[in-house]
Amino acid sequence: QYLLLCFSVKPVVTVKPDQRVFSGERVTLTCDIQRGGDIQRYSWIRDGYTVYTTTTAEFSFTADVSLTGRYRCRGERSDSRTDFSDAVTLTVSDLKQKPELTSDPAGAALTGNTVTLTCRMDPSTGNWDSYWYKHTLNPETEKKKTHSYSLKIDSVSDGGQYWCRAGRGKPVYYTQYSDALWVNVTESPKAVVTVRPDERVFRGETVTLRCDIKWGGDTEWTYRWEIEGTNNQYKNTVSRTSTQELNISSVDLSHRGKYSCTGQIHTQSSQRSDAVTLTVSAEAQASVRVSPQPWLTEGESVTLTCEVSGSSKGWTFSWFRDHDHLSDSSRGAGGSYTLSPAALQHTGVYTCRAERGRPAYYTHNSSSHTLWITGVSASVSLVINPSRSQHFSSDSLSLSCEDQSNSAGWTVRRYTDKDTQTCAKQTGSGCVMDSLSTSDTGVYWCESESGEKRHPRNITVHDGEVILESSVDPVIEGETLTLHCLHRSTNSPILSADFYKDGSLIQNQRTGEMSITTVSKSHEGFYYCKTERGQSLHSWISVRVSRSGQISVLKILSSLLAASPYLLATVVLLYKCYRERGKTS
Repeated sequence: QYLLLCFSVKPVVTVKPDQRVFSGERVTLTCDIQRGGDIQRYSWIRDGYTVYTTTTAEFSFTADVSLTGRYRCRGERSDSRTDFSDAVTLTVSDLKQKPELTSDPAGAALTGNTVTLTCRMDPSTGNWDSYWYKHTLNPETEKKKTHSYSLKIDSVSDGGQYWCRAGRGKPVYYTQYSDALWVNVTESPKAVVTVRPDERVFRGETVTLRCDIKWGGDTEWTYRWEIEGTNNQYKNTVSRTSTQELNISSVDLSHRGKYSCTGQIHTQSSQRSDAVTLTVSAEAQASVRVSPQPWLTEGESVTLTCEVSGSSKGWTFSWFRDHDHLSDSSRGAGGSYTLSPAALQHTGVYTCRAERGRPAYYTHNSSSHTLWITGVSASVSLVINPSRSQHFSSDSLSLSCEDQSNSAGWTVRRYTDKDTQTCAKQTGSGCVMDSLSTSDTGVYWCESESGEKRHPRNITVHDGEVILESSVDPVIEGETLTLHCLHRSTNSPILSADFYKDGSLIQNQRTGEMSITTVSKSHEGFYYCKTERGQSLHSWISVRVSRSGQISVLKILSSLLAASPYLLATVVLLYKCYRERGKTS
């Protein structure tokens, strides 16, 4: 009774690798008997006929179409046997399988990305391992037993032909090779971030960051922005958006940081852009520079330059004189406002303001700068003794106003960094300073009782060892300009000195003296000298056209006109030449 109970268990047939196989594959059938005890042999039945008897539970053979059928098994002892198992159908196909090779994404691949290759078999044929081949079908090439192969595209050389085939069993049975798949690789474009109006902005401005990708195709990109903040709240934050432009309507300090972007086509990305640092400052302040000096005589030229500290891109400028807006904006283009020639009515207090962006963002107004333009008067002049523009500290200096008709009523006045004042030691129309100090540096002029100003001149006091001796008055065009490099201890020319104009070395003289025999307007500029004992301060040398030359031209024009009316056209042409010459001076 025990044996009958034990052998009443029904065997189960399993098939490896699958119930659907192909000619040439190795097939193993297993007769699994639970609690079977000592089975002496196994009988295998195909389609009702015993085809094989084994002493083990496994029955292996090479598949052939003729072996297709329904298989059952049972176990036997010397005196008993089990029931038959249920039948298992084995189907043998004579057609060798061929997998399908696909890529994701399809089409061209970009360097820096990953392409996934998939080797697809008919799922009804069971489980297979995949084998991969690159460039060649040589069996020594790389193999991976996975259905998907992730291909990291590091360079264009990673492109080329790829194949796959499937295999299973021991020994391995292989399918046919797939058709070759070409992976075309293109160098990935690099994104570029641009910022409007500038990478340095001010709180309250409107800022637009744009991600651009130079790409020959017509594929639509989407964009990903990355922001690395400069404070704890925004550190390493990431902002994703599908738009090409990132707009900040009113920027504040929290928007400071490094901005970068990448473009994306499906699952592929461009190269990431270089990071652009957005700097946000609290407020924008305009400032004014005056060149060469704010004190000049009518007919001379002066340029005022408006600047925004730490920022130079995208600004337009407005100028104001005595709080009135100056409408001649064409002269204010680029932040420069030039008066040439300067006239008496140009005297006033000048400020500027900058703006940029839409909507417009305005800076604070600059601090005020006063321009003093005085008239040319042959009768009144400021006499300086010693007659030079630079002086040593602790030396003495005398100044006086001389009027050919009447010297009374004129006073020496000065403007320093502090304020406008009358000379402290005034004697009539003169002024004496016994011991100069650097605080005496400034502009000095003659002023009448009615407030008329004449003959402004720059006086510079240096506490160093070397000064440049130059005339306090403008040099007349065509005359000789002579400069000396003086030392404090001797007040005489130093034997060897280098002379500079606008920062460039122009002469090296062993006599301590430099001369330009025929001065022209091109010689105008800032001059200084340097020796082994030290360096002088800078002095502006102004060049002016001769008034006698102007009068001579007018006399010639008058004579020609009186001599013959037919010379009128010639006179007009000569007069135009004269006017153009006067403008350039």
